[in-house]
Amino acid sequence: MSMPQICLDQTKPSVKTKLSLLIVVVTVVLNLKVSATNGQLNDSNSIYVVIGAFSIPKNAIEFTEEARKNNLPAEYAVNPLRKLFYVYVLRTGDRQVALEEARKLREKSAYPDTWVYTGVLGEDTAHENRGTPIVQEKTSNNQVEDKSGVPANNPGVTPAVAGSNPNPVEESAKTESKAPEQPQAVQPPAVVTPQVDELDPGVKQILFKIFTHFGGRDVQGDVDLIDLDKSKPKKVASYRGNEVVNVRSANKSGNVAFDCEVFGYRKMSTKANFNNLGATEGITVEGNEVTIPFELVRLKKGDYQIMYNVYFYKDAGIMRPESKYEVDALLEMMKENPRYKVRIHGHTNGNSHGKVISMGESQNFFAITADVKNGFGSAKSLSEERAQVIRQNLIKQGIDAARMEVKAWGGKRPIYEEEHPQAQANVRVEIEIIED
Repeated sequence: MSMPQICLDQTKPSVKTKLSLLIVVVTVVLNLKVSATNGQLNDSNSIYVVIGAFSIPKNAIEFTEEARKNNLPAEYAVNPLRKLFYVYVLRTGDRQVALEEARKLREKSAYPDTWVYTGVLGEDTAHENRGTPIVQEKTSNNQVEDKSGVPANNPGVTPAVAGSNPNPVEESAKTESKAPEQPQAVQPPAVVTPQVDELDPGVKQILFKIFTHFGGRDVQGDVDLIDLDKSKPKKVASYRGNEVVNVRSANKSGNVAFDCEVFGYRKMSTKANFNNLGATEGITVEGNEVTIPFELVRLKKGDYQIMYNVYFYKDAGIMRPESKYEVDALLEMMKENPRYKVRIHGHTNGNSHGKVISMGESQNFFAITADVKNGFGSAKSLSEERAQVIRQNLIKQGIDAARMEVKAWGGKRPIYEEEHPQAQANVRVEIEIIED
């Protein structure tokens, strides 16, 4: 497009001419602003239709994938004020459109806890204090909007929103004989907590108290409700720890288990009868509130743990942004106990050769940058790149290199057969404690 020519003369411009020029300038400035933001709304004015919120990124990612299988355009992003990952299906500037979509999903979909949130989503430090959730508005049946960003009548639920990873499922859904883009958790997909009425006699208010064995400080994590009446125990819901949530039994018999697995700690499980929780040692019942404690113990020598929440770009030894949370958990563990020495195991799905992308000199561990190195290699070399990038990240943050070893396996130690529907779980990084 040719630029408009500006003709200059020696006459003084008229008021009308000045006004016309002012309009042109304002229009250009506005167009530039829109262009600079790719036409997107300012975060502080964005309105989201949210179907879930999770404290653990793995759960948000899996919930997003499940929603997409249900033909919803789900994305996820972190709420920087609440430190939760929101899964959302609509971002708009029209509040009424958002309310109508939320009501429709609550009434006619598998997401009865859908709500509307207005504010900031994503790791934008420039806007971290500018979240402005809209005032509550109750409908004839359920609450749709909430100041906190989580439905007040169901604090246990955790839906999602989009952010640093715009298309996590599209990549992870592709097949690759050597290694799919992202390792997926061996655990079953997260299930949103069902909405319940506090007055329902089949519902209990439970505080899952998650804390450390030494020091007694609270630990962020989720607790899974497991149905033990199934021939194969099945997870039916996930609940946030360290806050009171409404929980309904998984079956009529009441035979359930509560599992808590937080990276850096041994998995804890409590079996109980939901109809008589007070009969289980350690569980306390005071009035209508039940407390189920999980006193987490750090990993010991000989323990292995999969980094379920570490994801990689396709064919790359470079982590996706959401991986930072679990890598930081490993960093915290290493700093907490200077005696820890670990071996980082890298695995792929299959052993074919292919493209291998390595991190460039910019040392950006969580993004594909212009200086990445494109190469060709074996599945073993890719698994080594992925283990090494975690090690290098910890070294950069002050952990002695001598405390960390790397072992690359390629596809030699699969969890599933290469063509199995869950074969992507073979793509993983495991941490082995070799000294504590």
